[in-house]
Amino acid sequence: MPAPREQAHPCGKCAFYKDSVWQPVEPGSVSVLSHGFSRRELKEGQLVFGQDEENRGVYCVSRGLVAIRTRHADGASTLLRLAYPGDVIGFRSFLGSGSHQTEARTLLPSRICTVARRDAFRVIQGNFPVLKGLVSRCIAEIDRGHERIIAAATVSNKQRLADLLLRLMQNHGERIGDHIHMQLPLSRSDLANLLGVQPETMSRLVRRLAKDGHFVFSGRKVRMPVASFREDVARPGFRKSA
Repeated sequence: MPAPREQAHPCGKCAFYKDSVWQPVEPGSVSVLSHGFSRRELKEGQLVFGQDEENRGVYCVSRGLVAIRTRHADGASTLLRLAYPGDVIGFRSFLGSGSHQTEARTLLPSRICTVARRDAFRVIQGNFPVLKGLVSRCIAEIDRGHERIIAAATVSNKQRLADLLLRLMQNHGERIGDHIHMQLPLSRSDLANLLGVQPETMSRLVRRLAKDGHFVFSGRKVRMPVASFREDVARPGFRKSA
């Protein structure tokens, strides 16, 4: 009698499978993982989860770009960070068994993969490496927060903005001729939030970068020479976590 066919891992064909928090898992847990797994294609501006909503699972950004914001009582919001392809979000409220403390909303058309809360817990109970992976993500997020604090004190605002634009260029830029072109997926107000500066300071920083010649701005359109892009990304000081 032939051996039963092993069920395929739901993340097996993903470009980020190698670094997925959902592997390695025991063969018996793959069916549980698959049962709770879903994949959604979201348009720009759609909500992934809302602030104060009950956690419904663990989310992975498979494609696109997601803004993580905190909403204030007066209706305003602050952009805390960006979630790029391969990033896992919503895991802190999952591990804490509480509601989301932030909002996650797409800035670009995105693909979001979700493992439902109940099934995610069942997988964790039988697979310590998965729990360890989620805890490691928490620690990495805390470390990124520390890096941002240190960078704010030791790296110029102009350089921090350049690093952020380079990271966005890496993920969303398109080569046309001898330049990399990008439609900036977030407003200058959001850029100011990420750097922790006032909007008027952001305007000055943009003018200074443009004067240096590495970036050319036209509204939300940004371009830079391919040679400059490669040189800047390769330099030791480039902060890929910007």
